[in-house]
Amino acid sequence: MEFSGSQTITAPIEKVWAYLADVHKVAACAPGFQSLEVIEPEHWKAVVAVGMGPVKAKFTMDMTRPEMVEPEKMVVKARGKAPGSTVDLSGTMHLSVVDATQTKMDWQANVMVGGTIASVGARLMNSTAEKLTGQFFSCLKANLQAPDAEATAEG
Repeated sequence: MEFSGSQTITAPIEKVWAYLADVHKVAACAPGFQSLEVIEPEHWKAVVAVGMGPVKAKFTMDMTRPEMVEPEKMVVKARGKAPGSTVDLSGTMHLSVVDATQTKMDWQANVMVGGTIASVGARLMNSTAEKLTGQFFSCLKANLQAPDAEATAEG
């Protein structure tokens, strides 16, 4: 399955890049995220719980970031297993400057799911993916667009 979209984030590109480069911050926004273990600087193990309708699975993910071109492009690849199910995903995001305070993120993801979760949850996959993507970007924007302490002080 292919997914893609575009988001405008009210934050300068350097701030967005720094946030996305911090795997702990990104993981905290991932719906169902449970744990993260750093193997190497660009290699992690993560545990993520996902549910599609009546089917729930806890995936142990092997994740890498094979390509980064600061501050405009990042590629993430992951392969995961859960009892009776598998997932393979690759995602690419491109950042571009809208203006001094806004960054545009164009993203694309390719997800292949196999096993129980694919057969039982097939008809729910698109709506689940849209919901999870929406939750991720809401969290990302809430964290990146939060006003700095100095900016909120009335003068």
